[in-house]
Order: sequence, then C-alpha cells, then structure tokens
Amino acid sequence: MNKSRFLTSFLCLMALMSVDAQTPAVPRLVVNILVDQLRTDYLEAFAPLYGEGGLKRLLSEARYYTDAAPAFRKPDRASAAASLVTGTVPYDNGITGLTWLSRKTLQPVFCVNDSRFAGIQTQDRTSPANLLTSSLSDELEIATGGNSIIYSICPERDMAVLMAGHNADGAFWLNDQTGAWSSTSYYGDYPHWVSVYERANTLATRIKKMQWTPLYQGAVSSFHYFHSASEEQTKLFKHKFEGDRRYRELKTSPLVNEEVNHLVEQCLASTGIGRDYVPDMLNIGYYAGNYNHASASQSPAEMQDAYARLDRSLAKLIASVEKYVGAGKALFVLSSTGYADSEVAAIDYTAHKIPTGTFDMNKASMLLNMYLGAIYGQEQYVEATRDAQIFLNHRIIEQKNLRFADVLARCEEFLVQMSGVREVYTTLRLKAGNWEKGLDRVRNSWNAVTCGDIIVDVHPGWKIATQQSTEIINGGEPYCSYPLFFFGPGISPERLTTPVVTTVIAPTVAQCLRIRAPNGSTDAPLIIEH
Repeated sequence: MNKSRFLTSFLCLMALMSVDAQTPAVPRLVVNILVDQLRTDYLEAFAPLYGEGGLKRLLSEARYYTDAAPAFRKPDRASAAASLVTGTVPYDNGITGLTWLSRKTLQPVFCVNDSRFAGIQTQDRTSPANLLTSSLSDELEIATGGNSIIYSICPERDMAVLMAGHNADGAFWLNDQTGAWSSTSYYGDYPHWVSVYERANTLATRIKKMQWTPLYQGAVSSFHYFHSASEEQTKLFKHKFEGDRRYRELKTSPLVNEEVNHLVEQCLASTGIGRDYVPDMLNIGYYAGNYNHASASQSPAEMQDAYARLDRSLAKLIASVEKYVGAGKALFVLSSTGYADSEVAAIDYTAHKIPTGTFDMNKASMLLNMYLGAIYGQEQYVEATRDAQIFLNHRIIEQKNLRFADVLARCEEFLVQMSGVREVYTTLRLKAGNWEKGLDRVRNSWNAVTCGDIIVDVHPGWKIATQQSTEIINGGEPYCSYPLFFFGPGISPERLTTPVVTTVIAPTVAQCLRIRAPNGSTDAPLIIEH
C-alpha cells in the first residue's frame, strides 16, 4: 500500500470511529452488478431452481424493488449502463444507444469508440469520452483523492467502459474475435494480474471443450412456465461454441457469467480491492438474455436454464467477495438493463388477424424530400435516416434562408398523415418542454448531438424498415418489470412493489458511500438504510 493510500485509510478510519454507532458503516467495496435483460417475472418464476447463496438469498435478505424501470424510452445495453452510473438520462449523459449517426460523416458511431486511445488485446480504440457527465466511480475517485481502487469487468466493451467511467483503474471485456480479456490504453497499462490470468486461463484453449447443457436436466421436463409446445418445452439442448462466431455466441449464454467471475476472483485476490477503509468499487456485467437473442417462446428451456445458472454465478460472486473483503463489508447493487430481446419480433400478427404493417423509412424520407422540394424548391433536404430518425440538411436550409421551425412543422404535418404513423416528434417539440403524457420519456431518450431532427413513432405491432436493411419493432412498449436489489451492511431487507426509476440508483449508492452524487443526477436517493 502506498503512503498516500495508507494516510487516506487512516483518516477514513479516524472519521468512522468518531461517527455515532447508529450510523451504518461506509462499505469497503461497492459491487455494482448490471445484468443484461434481467426480468422480475422470470426471476421470481424460476425461484424453485435456485440454491441458497444467490438469488434466493437476495430475495430474502436484500432490499428488493420489483419494478425498477429506466426513465427513458427504448433502452439498450449501453444507454442503460450509462444511466445506471450517471444517475441521469441520455438527454444529459449523451449515450443514446450502442450506436448513433455522426452528423459530420453520416456514418455510424459506436458509443465508446475513440481513435486517440489504442486497444490492448484488441484492435478497437476506446474511451469513455462520449459520456458527458460524471459517474459514480468518478465521484468516488474525487472524494478519496484518487485513492479508491475501481475496476470494471463485463462481457461487452460498451458496458465495461461506461460502467468504469472516466477515472477507473481499468475496464476489461471479452474480445469477439479472440476471446482475450481486452482493455484500452485510456486507463493505462494492462495490469500484471490480468496478464497472469490470461496466460494461465486463456479462453481460446478452453472454449473448444465448453458446451452448454441444462444445469438441472430433470427440471426441463418437469418445470413449466412458458406456454410452449410440450415437445419444445421438454427438449434437452446442447450448445457448443464453434466457428467464427464462437465467442459472440458464448456471450449470449449464461456461461459467460462464469468467465466474468473467473477474472473477478483474480481481481479480488491480486489487487487488495476492498481490503482497507478507503471504499472501492467493482463494476460487473452479467447476461440474462436468451441464447443468440432468441425469444423465450423460441428457446424456453435455454431461458429457464439461464436464470438457474445466473443464480449459481451470483452465489459464487457473493462468496468470493465475502471471502476476500469480509462478510457484511460490501454493498451489492444488482439491477437490470431494463429491456428484453423482443418477444413481439417472433409473432406473425397477420396470421392472428391483428393490425400490423411495415413503415419504410427510405420511402418516407424520399416522399418527404419531394414534398419539401415542391414547397421550397428542389434540394436534398433529408440528409439521412437511421432507425426511426430523420436527419435534415441544416446547411441547405440555412442557404435558402428558411426558418428551421417552419420546415420542421411542414415535416411533422406531412409524416403524421402516413399509414402506420402514431406520432411525430421534432427537436423543437422535445426542447420546448410541452409535457403531455409520455413526452418526458421520449425527450429523456433523445440528445441533440447524437439524434435526428425528427423521430417517427408507429402504432403498436408495426415494424420500421430502416436504411440499414433491418427491421425493428418500434410501435408500443409493452409493460415489463425489472428488479433492483440493495444488499449489504445497514440495508433494511424488504420487498417493495412501488415503481422506481433506475436513475435513483447512483444517488442512493452515493449516499451510502457518503459522497456527492454524479453531477448530472437530480433524483433524491432512496431510503434503504436502517
């Protein structure tokens, strides 16, 4: 331990000793776990498959919110991770999704790409520069004078870097091509402890013998939750990881959580994290979606087994933390990304006589451009489209001395008349703050730098055919509940069904650490301590 960290630890100890005994102790380690696509209904439905040390322990001993949802529309893995650690929404933190369109190049931008910082064990050049606000780990570093140990270990690059924030000691993710634990020079050199692990436990060698079969084979035929055909429900599965996509496929199975645990164990054993009175933070990413992003109706046995294995992984994680840090010395926070791979995508609405259709963004943008040309003179007014967004050519509009507000109004009037369109949102409408029901969540998901000038919203059941030759479900957001757990010293165990937004997590953890909340956070913390 260096001199400055020893001094900080001593001062923290003196401060803690002077605090009234009724005040809960500051945790030595915050274990911040984000589980991709974890759902409350599945979590509770599969409880008979759990052991004693994982999810069942959290369900009985943690403060458990059954209905924790993002404060913005259509979250994905990246926007959820950014919102979790910043305590704010994409409108402020800048992370509107995994990718967005660059207005300068009209090319897709991956949320953590940064050409200035070389990858380590990867060709991807990466940093958290696009995260526009401070994160929990940033505020912890500030509060402790840079003496906290902070690492982030996740299957995916975006989640690892965004959860790490701007000042962590390292962020690590699994390389899609090689299976190596990768990082970025932004956080400094590749740590020796990770190198030691990689030499002894390279996934490239082990994956050849790995296969995924049901953890409890009897449960596949005896335990029923999904309304699937009996033949499919009772079918035993076996998945091997082979070919060019083997690492990507592994990352859509619950076996990836064990890979995360292996590196976490090495981190706990090698770094001294959580061993003194300076609070540290360990950000962890898990996966609870279905294999290869199939719907639960397509692969029900895999979905069921994913939760049984997640329970086992969590039990091992909790045991490891308590072994190295001490029982009752760590605060565990477990939350979900707040979305699920769409069940709707697998449904043929036409066969069920349910209203449906496809809204073609390419055709709509061409028709819109012709309409604007008929009014203002022929030009390329529509510069690009991406997903459900339309980007207008600001340069042309300025050159023709047109009022941008008038052009947007014309666009809205034209698009809202098209078949399948439920609503059209323009930048001016979102900025104006006319808060009719639901508009706040649309605004929260939008950012002036990364999003288009117009967002098209279609009716439930409709699809949008995009310029990228894919189809996304854009109509409606069927309700689904997602869990939030706080487990650790001084936390009051209770099951609460009152809905909460996930932007409260960061200020709540900050309060437990006795530090300032991230600078973009405005929500009051939850009361979770005795």
